Amino acid sequence: MNKRCLYMLCGAVLGCAIASAQEVVVIVNTGVKATAASSDDIRSVFTGDKSSLGDGSHVTPVTLKSGAAHEIFLKNYVGKSDAAYRTVWRSLVFTGQGAMPKSFDSESAVVEYVASTPGAIGYVSKGTEHDKVKTLAIK
Repeated sequence: MNKRCLYMLCGAVLGCAIASAQEVVVIVNTGVKATAASSDDIRSVFTGDKSSLGDGSHVTPVTLKSGAAHEIFLKNYVGKSDAAYRTVWRSLVFTGQGAMPKSFDSESAVVEYVASTPGAIGYVSKGTEHDKVKTLAIK
């Protein structure tokens, strides 16, 4: 295989991995009334500006510590890099206006926590098993 074919193959594989990683779903505990939320609501909840969704459902955000789903969620829903996101929360903690969201090493741990914690809201890759929780439609 020549170098050009190898580069094309690597690019195609990388492109597929990035495309599938972009499929992130927002999940909530089944006790949350909402079935949908606006992207502004999601941004506000995950940046500590609000603690409820548009319908009044009280929620508490949980995050992944790192990984593709984390980076994609922050970019697409929060509009911040991981460093900028952490800075926002550190500022809230320092001023006594909030506490850092719980964060987990794995997507399955996020699902388990959200499933067992009333009001919890998080995110996982679309392909991650999440039948114990409710998926929010984002408008």
